[in-house]
Amino acid sequence: MERQRHKRKKHRIVLLASDAVNAGVEQIHYHPWGPWIVILVLCAFLGACLGYFYVTEGLRTERDMDSSEQQAQIAQLEQEKSELESQIESLNETIQILSNTVNQKTQNENQLSEQLEKQTLPTEFPLTGAVTMDMAPEGDPMCIFIATDGAMVVATAGGTVTAVNDDSEYGHNVWVDHGNGYVTVYRNSGEIKVKQGESVTQGTTLFLIGDENTRLGYQMLKDGAYIDPMEMLAISG
Repeated sequence: MERQRHKRKKHRIVLLASDAVNAGVEQIHYHPWGPWIVILVLCAFLGACLGYFYVTEGLRTERDMDSSEQQAQIAQLEQEKSELESQIESLNETIQILSNTVNQKTQNENQLSEQLEKQTLPTEFPLTGAVTMDMAPEGDPMCIFIATDGAMVVATAGGTVTAVNDDSEYGHNVWVDHGNGYVTVYRNSGEIKVKQGESVTQGTTLFLIGDENTRLGYQMLKDGAYIDPMEMLAISG
């Protein structure tokens, strides 16, 4: 029968003695694993402290990086905002220039339209030089003018010659459509200076007045109906 060996637990005892006569001896049992527990606790505490430090430092570093990125983004946005404001200001200046140009063009077009309208409105006198008026015949409204030798029958406004006909009483007649509802008719026996389909302007010569054709019959229509030409003529003097 084998002899069983039992491991004996080791115990370390610390004896504390005193020099006093009546002092006793104290025994302190010292376990060998006690220091290891202390060391382990200290290591755990130190590890926890180091871990906390590294985690805190990492969070601080990450926060600083985020803050730096945010500041960089803010700076970039501010720069983009400044550039956009500059572009907007430049566009506003361009728009203002274009607006002024359009307004000026519109004003010029209005002025031109007014001039064209004025030039196509039969308000000018149909003869050059000194003239006298004769009694108009009954019937359609008409003005009868007696001109002097060398005068000219002229268009009272711009338009298009729509007809050049023979006239049983005056010799010839010329019709001018002014494109705004007005049509003027010039009756004279002199030499005709225009042709049908020809465009004329205010003051264009239609007839030459000589000794034998000093008489001019002048008529005006508005929207196809005869009107009194004197209501439109701008006579001065």
